Amino acid sequence: MNRRHFAAAAITLVCALTVLTAPAQAFAAPPPPSPTTTATTQKKSLEEVREEIDALYLKAGAATDAYNLADEQATKQSGELAELARAIVEGQAKIADLKNRAGAQAREQYRTGGLPPGAQLMLSDNPQMFMAGMNRVWQSQQAAKGVLGELTRAQADLETYTKDASANWKKLEANRVKQAKAKKKINAQIDAAKKLESQLEKKEQERLIELEQEAASKAQSAWLSSGALKEINRAASASGKKAVAFATQQIGKPYVWGAEGPGSYDCSGLTSQAWAAAGQPIPRTSQEQWRQLPHIAIQDMRPGDLIIYHSDASHVGMYIGDGAIVHAPRPGRDVTLAGAGSMQILGVVRPDR
Repeated sequence: MNRRHFAAAAITLVCALTVLTAPAQAFAAPPPPSPTTTATTQKKSLEEVREEIDALYLKAGAATDAYNLADEQATKQSGELAELARAIVEGQAKIADLKNRAGAQAREQYRTGGLPPGAQLMLSDNPQMFMAGMNRVWQSQQAAKGVLGELTRAQADLETYTKDASANWKKLEANRVKQAKAKKKINAQIDAAKKLESQLEKKEQERLIELEQEAASKAQSAWLSSGALKEINRAASASGKKAVAFATQQIGKPYVWGAEGPGSYDCSGLTSQAWAAAGQPIPRTSQEQWRQLPHIAIQDMRPGDLIIYHSDASHVGMYIGDGAIVHAPRPGRDVTLAGAGSMQILGVVRPDR
């Protein structure tokens, strides 16, 4: 028993000596950072936050485009399904009528021993009745063929309508899945960006806006310095003027993804509605606007043309002249004016070429 107490006491003494003889600097607090180091770290950190927020909103913009396209396709397919449903109902009614008519002819033949009245008249010794009977037989045969032919066509049409409806339903369901995935992705990215921004103090949030403006101004200056604007002095078309007037009237309204007005817009919602107001419907999304509308060289740009931004065509603004665009930037911002070169330009398209 005494040996065990002695061993325990020895172990305790060794541990105590180890702690007491450890280097003192291991327990010392790190020296406070110098004011210069703190300021530099905070500035860099805020710039990194800005870049991260921009990246999240850029991804949200691409996902919004995917959502809008799937939504547009789903709306179109819903309309086509409604038309097909009407066609199927009409086809079924037509087939029922034709079957009744064919059934009436069959019942008539059964009552007359398998011969229609005209055929019976053909057996008459009266020449006039014989000729009349020939004509009636021919008419009866043609009518029977007509009914059967029409019935065959109606059944084929109904089968086609049913197949098309099934195919459209599958596409509709697939697009609904795409919508749901895109919506989830958009919300996740916007929430992440908002969370980053909400963690900043008020002064930092104000500085963040300044950094955004500085980055946009720097990009615009570089674009103007490249000489891109020197040759751009064309007047807007009549439709272009209407589109510009509509777009600029929306300044101050909030960005809401998927929105097409009148109270809020996303980027392509603004441009598509502006050109719809000008009497020139265009694709709903910025990616489809880039894909389907005629491409224009920057030096040939005129007010009303659409500038497509980023390598994935995920953003669009309307050129209004003097190196400026009107656009719906991102969640948390309103429809506003900006420099045409303040973002990475992919190209220019013209809705009314």
